[in-house]
Amino acid sequence: MQPAVLVLEDGRTFRGEAYGARGSTVGEAVFVTGMTGYQETLTDPSYHRQVVVMTAPHIGNTGVNREDMESGRIWAAGLVVRDPALRPSSWRSQGNLEDALREAGVVGISGVDTRALTRHLRDRGAMRVGIFSGPHATTADEELLRAVQEAPRMAGSALAAEVSTPEPYVVSPPEGTPTRFRVAALDLGIKGKTPALLSERGIEVHVLPSRTGVDELLALEPDGVFFSNGPGDPATADHEVGLLREVLERRIPFFGICFGNQLLGRALGLGTYKLPFGHRGINQPVLDRTTGKVEVTSHNHGFAVAWPEGVPTDQPADTDYGPVRCSHIALNDDVVEGISCQDLPAFSVQYHPEAAAGPHDAEHLFDRFVGLLTSSTDKEAPRAQA
Repeated sequence: MQPAVLVLEDGRTFRGEAYGARGSTVGEAVFVTGMTGYQETLTDPSYHRQVVVMTAPHIGNTGVNREDMESGRIWAAGLVVRDPALRPSSWRSQGNLEDALREAGVVGISGVDTRALTRHLRDRGAMRVGIFSGPHATTADEELLRAVQEAPRMAGSALAAEVSTPEPYVVSPPEGTPTRFRVAALDLGIKGKTPALLSERGIEVHVLPSRTGVDELLALEPDGVFFSNGPGDPATADHEVGLLREVLERRIPFFGICFGNQLLGRALGLGTYKLPFGHRGINQPVLDRTTGKVEVTSHNHGFAVAWPEGVPTDQPADTDYGPVRCSHIALNDDVVEGISCQDLPAFSVQYHPEAAAGPHDAEHLFDRFVGLLTSSTDKEAPRAQA
């Protein structure tokens, strides 16, 4: 085994063994609390320029396969694990994780005390990190630390255009499912599961590049608009916010997830801010104030919507588009996890109701969007495909 070293921007160092591709990588260190779903995490474009620290000790047990890819490639900048599986043990496996990392050129490290690393990040907050393996691991610590500290920060980074589709494409309802609605989905880092779940509900999904203009979007004559999850700082997404305001002014039904939630907040005039270490993993409790139920949800966000100062989150806030309420709240730290307009057909959530690889408590939100489309368009008959 070849040596590897992990260097945090505050100077703390962890040594281990090379895992995946050999070389060097830098990014934002984030910890993920899921015991499974590592393939879905790594292929989620929201993890672009992030080094994923898996808190579960045993990673790679189920291997990798084509069906669980959330995009066409691994987007994470690096992977940190404690005990990688010697071999996968799953009837669905089509390969092992380390080979997949190596083929994708993703540098990782194993043999690291991920519990100690997670506690450090939990106390100090998300920070830049570098993984250096092979010959790079023998470089002087001062040089490695300098390389980490010179890497760009996540705050202020505009990344959606780097992960968005270069060309539009359409996801049609499965054979035998009538097409009821047409939705324009802005790809800010969309996961494959999302248009699949929309199409299962009779929606013809037109996935569009992040830089799409309002004329291109309106030319589709959409019954609704969807903004996806994605990486980067929402404060940089002025183009997307401007597009969303055009949608709101035309009262086109809107649904947003994760990055889309932050952009709805910005479009309404609310602020956004960076969380100390973010919410990531598949066991986050959220109160849905619409139903009064607590749902266990999947998260991946380092930024959040800032509720207006002096306004309790259980009270509506006034905006230029009418009152908006905090529809969902994180029960661990009271972070705003969803917003809903009272005078417009628009709502969004900060977490992932598509939740590959689970849990599926919040998948009903796609049905809520269908209900919004139905009430706004007053159309029940199948729609002709474009």
